[in-house]
Amino acid sequence: MSSVAVPSAAALKVPGFWRRALHHRSFVIGGVLTLLLLLAAALSLVWTPWSPYEMDMANKLKPPTGSHWLGTDTYGRDVASLLLVGARASILVGVIAVGIGLVVGTALGLLAAAKRGWVEEAIMRLTDFSLAFPAILSAIMMTAVFGAGIVNAIVAIGIYNIPTFARITRASANAIWSREYIAAARACGKGSFSITMQHVLPNISAVLIVQITIRFAIAILAEAALSYLGLGTQPPQPSWGRMLSEAQTIMFQSPLLAVFPGMAIAMAVLGLNLLGDGLRDLLDPRLARAR
Repeated sequence: MSSVAVPSAAALKVPGFWRRALHHRSFVIGGVLTLLLLLAAALSLVWTPWSPYEMDMANKLKPPTGSHWLGTDTYGRDVASLLLVGARASILVGVIAVGIGLVVGTALGLLAAAKRGWVEEAIMRLTDFSLAFPAILSAIMMTAVFGAGIVNAIVAIGIYNIPTFARITRASANAIWSREYIAAARACGKGSFSITMQHVLPNISAVLIVQITIRFAIAILAEAALSYLGLGTQPPQPSWGRMLSEAQTIMFQSPLLAVFPGMAIAMAVLGLNLLGDGLRDLLDPRLARAR
C-alpha cells in the first residue's frame, strides 16, 4: 500500500473543516484578496466611476482627486476605472487558460495512470516536451504566425498549463490505483473507466482544486507579462500589464501610474497563492488529523 497521502475533497465535509479554515491565516488572507479581485471584476460589469474608454486630453496625468480617485493616465482616462475593467480581463484569461489546462491535462493524467505501459510513457514524454515551451515563448511564436491578441495569449497559457495538470494528476492517480479498494473494485468487475470516474477522480479532486488556485495566479501573471510586451490584451481593452507598459515612459513624471497596476497584480497573485497554500494545508489528511 502506498504511503503517499492524497488530499480528498471529502475533507471539505469533515466536521470542523470551516472552523479550521477560519483560523488558518493564509486561507483567510488569500480568500479575502481573491474575493476583492472577483468583486472588482463583477463591479466593473455594472459600474465604473468613469468610462475606461473615454479620453480627456485636457485632464491627462492628473493626480488623485475627488472626481478621479486614482488620477488619470496619459490619455486622460480614469485609472480606477481602468483597474476595475482590467481585473475582468485578468479573470477571463485565468479562467479559460486554466480551464484548458485542467480539462486536457487531467484527462491525459488519468489516462496515463489507468493504462500504464507505453501509453503512460508516451503521455509523460509529450508533457516533458511541452514544458520546453513556456507561455511567453509560445505566445511569441503564435503571434508571429497569427498576430497579437488575447485569444492567442489564452491558448498559449492554456497549453503551458496542460503538462503541469497532467503530471500532478498522473502522480496522484497512481497513488489511488495502489489502494486496496481499487483492487476490490476490479474484483467486482469494474472497468478502468468506471474506476477512474467513481473512485480515482473524486479522490484527487482536492489536489486539483489547490493546483487551480496556483495556476490561476500564474495565468494572471503571464497575461500581465504578455500584455506588457504587447502580445496579450489589445487596445482599447484595459489591461494591467499594458497599463504598466504605458507608465514606464513617464515613471519620473507620474510614478503612481505604475504603482497602482503593479499593486493590483501583486495583490491578485499573492491572494491566490495564499489561498492555494491554505487549501493545501486544510485538505491534507495528515494535517487534518493533526489539528
